[in-house]
Amino acid sequence: MEISKAELKSAAAASARGEAAQSPQELRGAEIVVRALQAEGVKHVWGYPGGAVLHIYDAFYKQDTIQHVLVRHEQAAVHAADGYARATGDVGVALVTSGPGVTNALTGIATAYMDSIPLVIITGQVPTAAIGQDAFQECDTVGITRPVVKHNFLVKDVRQMADVMKKAFHIARSGRPGPVVVDIPKDVSFEKTLYHGYPEHIEMRSYNPVTKGHSGQIRKALQLLLKARRPYIYTGGGVVLANASAELRTLVDLLNFPVTHTLMGLGAFPATDRRFVGMLGMHGTWEANNAMQNCDVLLAVGARFDDRVIGNTRHFAQNERKIIHIDIDPSSISKRVKVDVPIVGDVKDVLAELIGMIRESDSRPSEAALADWWRTIEGWRARDCLKYDRANQDVIKPQHVIETLWQLTRGVDTYITSDVGQHQMWAAQYYHFDEPRRWINSGGLGTMGVGIPYAMGIKLARPDSEVYCVTGEGSVQMCIQELSTCLQYNTPIKIVSLNNRYLGMVRQWQELQYAGRYSHSYMDALPNFVKLAEAFGHVGMLIERPQDVEPALREARRLKDRTVFMDFRTDPTENVFPMVQPGKGINEMLLGAEDL
Repeated sequence: MEISKAELKSAAAASARGEAAQSPQELRGAEIVVRALQAEGVKHVWGYPGGAVLHIYDAFYKQDTIQHVLVRHEQAAVHAADGYARATGDVGVALVTSGPGVTNALTGIATAYMDSIPLVIITGQVPTAAIGQDAFQECDTVGITRPVVKHNFLVKDVRQMADVMKKAFHIARSGRPGPVVVDIPKDVSFEKTLYHGYPEHIEMRSYNPVTKGHSGQIRKALQLLLKARRPYIYTGGGVVLANASAELRTLVDLLNFPVTHTLMGLGAFPATDRRFVGMLGMHGTWEANNAMQNCDVLLAVGARFDDRVIGNTRHFAQNERKIIHIDIDPSSISKRVKVDVPIVGDVKDVLAELIGMIRESDSRPSEAALADWWRTIEGWRARDCLKYDRANQDVIKPQHVIETLWQLTRGVDTYITSDVGQHQMWAAQYYHFDEPRRWINSGGLGTMGVGIPYAMGIKLARPDSEVYCVTGEGSVQMCIQELSTCLQYNTPIKIVSLNNRYLGMVRQWQELQYAGRYSHSYMDALPNFVKLAEAFGHVGMLIERPQDVEPALREARRLKDRTVFMDFRTDPTENVFPMVQPGKGINEMLLGAEDL
């Protein structure tokens, strides 16, 4: 009887978990690593080989249940695993060698750490006897990565390999998620030990994150919400990470409160719903920022009051309000802003309990007060702070490109990645995300170059979805070598480059903060991106007229099986508005050039 490939994969995973093992097997450390990944259900690993990880690569060669993706730079390996994790909610996995492999990966690790993304990064290390001897391609991986990981391990004994891998995945995905590094010396990956199967469970006495919120605190929060006259729900990436969008939507339906998101929270509540007042913060909407400053009860969910969201903390604190803060990480609560009702717990579970209490209660917020509050918000919204020159037919406005992309992909399963800069803000402002995990960008670290690797990782995870990378001519060059990876692994992404021939956000700040002294922000030696895309085996398009924007996007969509690089030549003078300047209060906003 012929056995299907799916059955072989299932059997491999069962064997890795120890379910099919009749007796202990003698395996090399590298083989145990692969068994661990199989047991964790890993489907893709992004990596780059080198001397210290060759035993692990040899073990990969002998299996066919996990696809290894050979990137062109270790930074991109971690970014691709990161994008995969953001889109799916699964733990992303990257594999790099020692020394420069680790240091190249460091930016990707820090990017994931700042945004609380679950990753396991397996790094090679020189043999244990050579550690500390300045051996070839040696670096102190544990020391270097310690500030930007949730945890890291140096595996000194092959007998610990299975337990360490189990701990790594558990730590990465539980509590506040984050990247975990497993550093494996070359001799440990080669040594043999008896393998008794992959642990089903792991207990860590020093690591027990709280998941259930305190019911008494939740009840206090309920009382504040029911008495509120100007309530506001402020949500961040924690809602997305906790898969709590359904609970958030139910809560808003029950209370009819206005809701806003941070950059990382977009999509948790539908952007096309009238109760969503837009993104808030440095480039948030007039209505979102004013509601934040003038509410009397603020429910903060999975957010951290960072500097780009609330601006000047003293200015934010000058208006009296009651603050409820729900977060899985106790260290994030009252870190920047003193809160009145702290609730430590899993966002999904806490919201579910809060919803249950509301349904059991006979009380509801004052409809009259809420109606007055909505009238105030609609007055702010009437200013149309995201208006721009839509009638311009002389030059492509970057906002028009994003709006057109949104109109063409409405109702389609679409993922948007972005690099960092003006294009990132325009994508956040003008593409209306109605579902979570569709907006993939670097929020905390603000890493240029993530867009293409993110898109590669997502396209492998979601091959039937449309995946667009919104970028600029500066950011895209930082990991542009990954266009080669896109070709090799057939990940047909669409690249939307808003090319204004400047490092746009740097130029904007230099215009507004440095009296127009454009120091080293002009890109005067750009490649021909069309020819470059073609050299990598892809389709390149140059779009220079506003009337050609929609036809170009339609043509790119028609080329479903090709990676398409669209070089949109956009207005180099366009700035991102609204804008809160550094040191200003959240509602001390510039709405356009007229405010300069």
